[in-house]
Amino acid sequence: MSYTGNSHGLPFLPGYTFRDVTKSAFHRPQTLSYRNGYALPRRPTVGIGNDPLLSEQLTQQEISELAFETPDLTYCAFGKRVHEDFIPAHVALDKKALRYYGHFMEAILYSPEEQYRVRPVVIYYYLEDDSICIIEPTVENSGIPQGKRIKRHQLPKNERGEHYHWKDLNLGMDLDVYGVKYRITQCDTFTKEFMESEGMIVNDPEPMPADPYIIRRENPPPCHTTPSTFDNLHKFLNMDRKVLRFFTLWDDADSLYGESRPVTIHYYLVDDTVEVAEVHQPNSGLDPFPILMRRQRLPKKIKSENFPSAVMEVSKQEVDEYYSPKDFQVGQRMKLLGRNFLLYDCDGFTKEYYQKNHPEMEMKSIEIPKKVDMPQDWKKIVPPYNGFGSLEDSLQNCLRLIPEPPKVNVVKMLENDHKVLRYSARLDSQNPEDEDRRFILSYFLSNDMISIFEKTTRNSGVIGGKFLEKSRVPKPGSTVDKPAYYSPADFAIGATVEVFGHRFVLTDADHYVLKYLESNWSDIPSKTLDSLRQNLMTSGYQLHCGADEKPWPGLRSPV
Repeated sequence: MSYTGNSHGLPFLPGYTFRDVTKSAFHRPQTLSYRNGYALPRRPTVGIGNDPLLSEQLTQQEISELAFETPDLTYCAFGKRVHEDFIPAHVALDKKALRYYGHFMEAILYSPEEQYRVRPVVIYYYLEDDSICIIEPTVENSGIPQGKRIKRHQLPKNERGEHYHWKDLNLGMDLDVYGVKYRITQCDTFTKEFMESEGMIVNDPEPMPADPYIIRRENPPPCHTTPSTFDNLHKFLNMDRKVLRFFTLWDDADSLYGESRPVTIHYYLVDDTVEVAEVHQPNSGLDPFPILMRRQRLPKKIKSENFPSAVMEVSKQEVDEYYSPKDFQVGQRMKLLGRNFLLYDCDGFTKEYYQKNHPEMEMKSIEIPKKVDMPQDWKKIVPPYNGFGSLEDSLQNCLRLIPEPPKVNVVKMLENDHKVLRYSARLDSQNPEDEDRRFILSYFLSNDMISIFEKTTRNSGVIGGKFLEKSRVPKPGSTVDKPAYYSPADFAIGATVEVFGHRFVLTDADHYVLKYLESNWSDIPSKTLDSLRQNLMTSGYQLHCGADEKPWPGLRSPV
């Protein structure tokens, strides 16, 4: 019970209200509850004061129907009702909208030619939240602000706060929104099927009424005035953005260091102006000027014969005739503002225009005359290798001003990562001190690099360790232009490998080498496989070591 002034009949004024001293919970109640994982608004709890069973009395007819009703009970398993999963409306009806087509009449004031205009609209009704959006299709060059007329929201239906529902929409009815009546004439297939599935009777579609303004534009009234020989408005409406394009050679051989340069001539049909643009070629040595001759009307004949040849401007009174499309013939030479041009080709639109408007002119392309002194395509010569870095890294300095790292075969590197072929080798040297030196040659399959490690031998006087850093080793006799590198096919037992002036003789190999080469036997010569099989079978899969030494770590030994 609330102890306010209104409950005691007192006016709601300061001093006449009382605070509820029995109230102990001052928190803000929750407005949402969750059901099957979806947030839904919480419904008010039905109490004693608003219980419909206590506030409403049943009629005598309803009491008699409940007394004599015999319920049908089913106790078998087939009579159990299957409860479907609860899905709220905003999830089930998401991205589903009803689309209606309609129009509205716009009154035209203070115009003796027309009283109204018919403007088509598209009405979208979103089933998710019962919101409506009205959009007017955009017409190019209409001069009327079009597009979205009413943004998406719930449209008010009346002054009582009710909103339009999809049950209120049907064909052949007026939709009154903010003082504008929209006539609904048609709808799409989904909307019709949805309304019929809900039990609504869809009215017959209505045709769109004809717009008097469009009819008047299509059928203009007869004009009694004498038409002019040249109609600028008609030319603008029909020839706007239509351009004739000719591919031309500018013959500038008479000037110092002159040559023939390719240019493009644009003839704008909307105002008979001509523009000449250069065709830029890479590494031509010429400044990239965008326009050789700006867009202007070119005079063809001047009335006065003594007119000076160098003037700033030529007025219309001094010009007898301007250049027209009839003066541009493919295959002929023409002179524009003192420059000689040879028209050798044109685009497809230009050919269609001449076939339709000037069929007597044949627009047939011709071959470009080749000049003897035209610059030839010089072959790039790669300078000799200077010995610094690898061949690929040094080559990048010749290809780009800012060198980039050479491209790497990423697939090969990922597939053959941590795969190494190891061989035992001795140094082929005339010095007797090098006879007892033993080396481990490792071939990395991921990047085709070779590293050599020298084994430490006691009392030999030679410090063991890393003999060669990982690097790609070219074969003897290979050139810098086409270098040939060592591959696993070249490493046969007993073969000699020359590494930057040092000769190594392969004496043994790891068991993994034979296993890998046999799996890729199509790329390996049979001589290399036979030498590996014979050597590994006789040596028992173990590298030759000294009497007081152990096998090299990582190399397989017999079990």
